[in-house]
Amino acid sequence: MTSRLFTGRRERSIATAPRVGLCGLLGSGNIGNDGMLEALLTYLRADQPDAIVDFMCSGPESVQARYGVAATPLNWYQKHEQQASGVIAVVLKVLGKGIDAYRTASWVRRHDVVIVPGAGVLEATLPVRPSSYPYTMFLLSASGRLFGTKVALVSVGANVISQRLTKWLFASAARLAFYRSYRDTLSRDAMRQAGVDTTQDHVYPDLAFALPTPPEGPGAALTVGVGVMAYYGGNDDRRRADEIHASYVEKMKCFVRWLADSGHRIRLFGGDNNFDDSVVQEVLADLRAYRPDLEPMWAVAEPVTSMGELMREIAPVGTVVATRYHNVLCALKLSKPTLSIGYAAKHDVLMADMGLSEFCQSARSLDVDRLIEQFTELESRSAELRRTMTERNAAKARHLDHQFALLSTLLFASGEPARAAAEPTSAAGDIR
Repeated sequence: MTSRLFTGRRERSIATAPRVGLCGLLGSGNIGNDGMLEALLTYLRADQPDAIVDFMCSGPESVQARYGVAATPLNWYQKHEQQASGVIAVVLKVLGKGIDAYRTASWVRRHDVVIVPGAGVLEATLPVRPSSYPYTMFLLSASGRLFGTKVALVSVGANVISQRLTKWLFASAARLAFYRSYRDTLSRDAMRQAGVDTTQDHVYPDLAFALPTPPEGPGAALTVGVGVMAYYGGNDDRRRADEIHASYVEKMKCFVRWLADSGHRIRLFGGDNNFDDSVVQEVLADLRAYRPDLEPMWAVAEPVTSMGELMREIAPVGTVVATRYHNVLCALKLSKPTLSIGYAAKHDVLMADMGLSEFCQSARSLDVDRLIEQFTELESRSAELRRTMTERNAAKARHLDHQFALLSTLLFASGEPARAAAEPTSAAGDIR
């Protein structure tokens, strides 16, 4: 059963109101993914206020409680995950894959439009098995093609993938979608390399650039936002995951100690409530043990559960050093001089697009001494960098407005996916 999420200003009967499904890893604690959902809902509220909306997502209880509409679990096995173990768990997982094919097809068939709102839905930059989200994405797009439902992948992320089955599932999902756009040229090129015809696909900014921003100024010069992550390497690093994690956390502790010793106030935050919060507390506890004389308010870690809260947490700081992609993105959106400790090439692309290409490091091979040097330069050039970011943020907002106008034509009016109607690419890479 679907529910009305929006009540609207336009007259339209329920029989003709668009039935819109939103699908993704939503409501499960990842602040970035949920922020993409908020951006898409803001667009729908303005453009299709009488739409009948429901969700298929990884956190249905959370989404249903927040929006008061029907939400279906992304996978049938989710309800058995906590109880089943051993052979029974294996049997239920295998059985669930067949059930999911039917469930997904039935859900897609009930909609006129299904939208996947941004995020790295075609990526394997962090560990992912082909039987999980890649399989779900394939079912989603295949069902849309089978039943004539318009499946739209909007400003999504992708990467070059070495695992053959994962690559095939993601490429097939992209190929079968009615509409697709990417959040950077790296993603579009990855899909082209995977065999997808991208000649009519375009790059628009990440949907986070459409979110409202809290009132912000330059922030306190000596207050630093530090975003940490439960980082265990990529999809090819499973055997060394614990070693990679321990090395990353220890280096972040060293850097935070240096910040405190050099007179900086520190605001620690994560980006996924299921994983990052424990790392935040570990880094904070290490600092307290190292500097027991430090006043409590000189190093704080306020919990954040949404991108809005995250941006409010970042707003008072002068500079940001962060790992999780959407922590970096939020800082850039607020025009904060930012240093990215990235886990994928998408970080470097985003930073270069905002004029900060020299302020990047890899989380996998983090060098603390170099990090300190980069941070010192970042602080010294903060005024210049803020001006550049402010200009580019305004351009990204305009380009997203263009994409939303295009979606209104393609998804909510009769017509074919004429992606060639998009604007030409700008030199800064906002649209490709």
